[in-house]
Amino acid sequence: MSWKSGQKEAYSRELVAATLARSRGDAQSEFAHLERAHILGQRYTIAHTLTHWRMFRFGLRRRNIREVFGQVVRMLAALTKSRIWVPLGNTGGANVNPFRPMPVPEDLRAYVD
Repeated sequence: MSWKSGQKEAYSRELVAATLARSRGDAQSEFAHLERAHILGQRYTIAHTLTHWRMFRFGLRRRNIREVFGQVVRMLAALTKSRIWVPLGNTGGANVNPFRPMPVPEDLRAYVD
């Protein structure tokens, strides 16, 4: 599967925005950008796993055991299931069911099926 036109760039922009939010100490914005990156990259094994890795590190910094454990499980699934099936629109955090499809934000719809 290949990236749609502009999708990989949008994914990269979300990761950069998450990094900038982290540097400002804005945890809420950081995680929101990671969720958007997850939606964009979840069908691509490396991108999907990288996003969960970043969420895992976020959980460690915040000392959020639920997020840390949830991301370990999700990283394993991302490594083995990304090409087979993913729930469209799922934001990837431990606060949501990993099997639940979710609405895709309007501005990301052009990039995902």
